[in-house]
Amino acid sequence: MNDDTSDDGSEVRFPSGDETIRGVLYAAARASAPALILIPDVHGISPLYREIAGKLAGAGFHTLVLDLYSREGAPRLTDMAAVQSWLEALPDARVLADVAAAIDHLAQRTDVARGAIGVVGFCVGGQYALMAACRSAGLAACVAFYGMLRHGRPSDHKLPPPLETAGELLCPLLGLFGADDPMIPASDLSAFRAALTSAGKSFDLRVFAGAGHAFMNDRRPDAYRPEIAAEAFRLAIDFLHHQLG
Repeated sequence: MNDDTSDDGSEVRFPSGDETIRGVLYAAARASAPALILIPDVHGISPLYREIAGKLAGAGFHTLVLDLYSREGAPRLTDMAAVQSWLEALPDARVLADVAAAIDHLAQRTDVARGAIGVVGFCVGGQYALMAACRSAGLAACVAFYGMLRHGRPSDHKLPPPLETAGELLCPLLGLFGADDPMIPASDLSAFRAALTSAGKSFDLRVFAGAGHAFMNDRRPDAYRPEIAAEAFRLAIDFLHHQLG
């Protein structure tokens, strides 16, 4: 993980296949509460996602920040070319197996309300949240913040992206996107919306004018849009309360 566990979050370890992976759990105030798996962006667990997890816990959700890099450690990515190369080589099947393992871990906890597990993801974490929501019956809700709908450069490590599996969505979805996001063009959003509608899925896609990619990231002044971020987070909390109780 990118930094040490904070005073508010506790490290948890659980099996994923024959391996043990990690996350940081932020507990809600009440014991029997719904739970969330938070999937960070490509850089892994960082102070930003610890803060977001703390806010989600404060809103009433046990929140497990999943460490996708439990095995190799978080990457040091210096430019977009390095980011793209890393993502191209990241095995989708392994990531989705880790998400499934996190679902199992939460489902076995006595402090998690039965049948009330959701997933929240940001950037590539949003993409994986969408992919998991199309594959795992253990999720009751999905919130994707600017999750990419297709792969930047497909490779042997990649599984069909959300744009190709929208019709297989297994839980209600809230998608939050920026209108000026070059990584998620309007044509992709239109196709995604059409596929979800055609399949009769429960979804709400919100597109914010004046926002691009990473509009929730207050560490990036070029991308951060505070008013839009506040509205998007409010929509996410309302959606999750409605779906998970």
